[in-house]
Amino acid sequence: MAKGTIKKVSGPLVVATGMRDANMFDVCRVSDRRLIGEVIEIHGDEASVQVYEETAGLAPGEPVESTGAPLSVELGPGLMGSIYDGIQRPLAEIMKQTNSNLLARGIEVPALSREKVWHFVPTAKAGDHLVGGDILGTVQETHIITQKIMVPPNTEGDLKSIQEGDFKATDTVAVLKLADGTEKELTLIQKWPVRRERPYVKKIAPDKPLITGQRVIDTLFPIAMGGVAAIPGPFGSGKTVVQHQLAKWAEADVVVYIGCGERGNEMTDVLNEFPALKDPKTGYSLMERTVLIANTSDMPVAAREASIYTGITIAEYFRDMGYSVALMADSTSRWAEALREMSGRLEEMPGEEGYPAYLSSRLAQFYERAGHVVTLGSEGREGTLSAIGAVSPAGGDISEPVSQATLRIVKVFWRLDSELAYQRHFPAINWLSSYSLYLDSLGKWFDSQTDGEWMKLRGQMMRILQQESELNEMVQLVGMDALSAPDRLTMEAARSIREDYLNQNAFMDSDTYTTLEKQHLMMKLILAYFDKGNEALKNGATIDSLVKLDCREDIGRYKYTDIEKIHEEYDRIMKNLESGIREALDKSQE
Repeated sequence: MAKGTIKKVSGPLVVATGMRDANMFDVCRVSDRRLIGEVIEIHGDEASVQVYEETAGLAPGEPVESTGAPLSVELGPGLMGSIYDGIQRPLAEIMKQTNSNLLARGIEVPALSREKVWHFVPTAKAGDHLVGGDILGTVQETHIITQKIMVPPNTEGDLKSIQEGDFKATDTVAVLKLADGTEKELTLIQKWPVRRERPYVKKIAPDKPLITGQRVIDTLFPIAMGGVAAIPGPFGSGKTVVQHQLAKWAEADVVVYIGCGERGNEMTDVLNEFPALKDPKTGYSLMERTVLIANTSDMPVAAREASIYTGITIAEYFRDMGYSVALMADSTSRWAEALREMSGRLEEMPGEEGYPAYLSSRLAQFYERAGHVVTLGSEGREGTLSAIGAVSPAGGDISEPVSQATLRIVKVFWRLDSELAYQRHFPAINWLSSYSLYLDSLGKWFDSQTDGEWMKLRGQMMRILQQESELNEMVQLVGMDALSAPDRLTMEAARSIREDYLNQNAFMDSDTYTTLEKQHLMMKLILAYFDKGNEALKNGATIDSLVKLDCREDIGRYKYTDIEKIHEEYDRIMKNLESGIREALDKSQE
């Protein structure tokens, strides 16, 4: 272990001499206060250490000691429902020990409790030959999540002994005899360096959507399980609220939410809301399948840079068990700002807008850790990790470097529009400038769930919205009355799609989440009005009579229908639509 002394302090950057034996990314303890830091640059015997705590009061001459190990996270029972800072310090435990809401400097608290007892049930037996990723046994961590205790990667041997019982996280539960004859004791905890991707056998092309219950996403711009998406938008357009909705409702087994440099009040909302929310699938608290990384804007900037790696390493661990994991990073722009600040203090050559030249490669390294994989182990389990990152471009200008670098990597782009947000349209995702590159691979799955109709209905809705955009220019010049009857019907159908289908009420239980089945019936109702209306126009009906049909209000209110009554209500509205069209035709013939 290298031991040196502080030569220079520049904000969160400390330069230490006498560190010739240190390695890149070694964790260091800085000064007698034992602040935690990480080596990010080495010149001769000088090392630049990025300190993850407040450096006020440090002075040249104070000691710096390298631990000889990279920044790592503890993986094991106790993760679920926990709230960590950017370097996996348990905030609730620290608050108990310090009796303070403020993070004390130099405090050392293990990420996973050393006192809590877990019941371990073996699934392997003595004499089994095990490889990295094989499951030793299980621990029922919460009502929802069963944690599978796995053999660490790059480990192989014969199981000498294993026992069922109640254990603390650091107790030995099994002994593995390795090929060289040595014995390795296995506990409930693994450690893994955060900057290194956890290994897997192979990646598979995603072929199933991550259902979110948000209609504009599921219908128009779906994300695959194991896919990557970006949500860029200006201040106040609802990025954080959309991510909250996805964390609450996305059909993932495990959610990892990273508040990276976001405002403290937004993280407070998450901390207050999630424990009170019932998981729709199980009826238990949502926190029982959630891990929160809270690194708010008032916390040390260097820890912000580490937070997304901490979060994705925890997400990979649950993916390796065969779970579907959804990771929310809010926001990668704040993470890039931390990267820029550290780069400036290192006096590196700045790239565009002062960001370091390696911004794109760092973003790619993060997003590429998502995917649908065959995990390690002889079982051939499959797990998925979907990554959804918010981007906060200054002034909403997505031509800035972080947005552009992100767009080159992700396959789904949900562009948030401040005008829609100010009109109280939620989610404020612009349907004309967003896209999903997963549509081709997911189309077959959607069609298989809906008698082959989904992609056809989706395509028709997109065409109507596109036509509305083109007709709007004419309406602004000459007014709605100057449009032909079919064009007016297109405008009415587009308004119904926008206001009744794409706009959701996040505060209403019947509308905050919509099943695929209900989305399918909603699409059919709106497009039935459009198709039958066009047919009626050809047979002589007037556009005014079609616009004033009573059933249009029922179509608009169908989204508030309870899930048990959707088929009954659908049949009623469809009958009213057909009788209304007949009446309109009869009036036109009188």
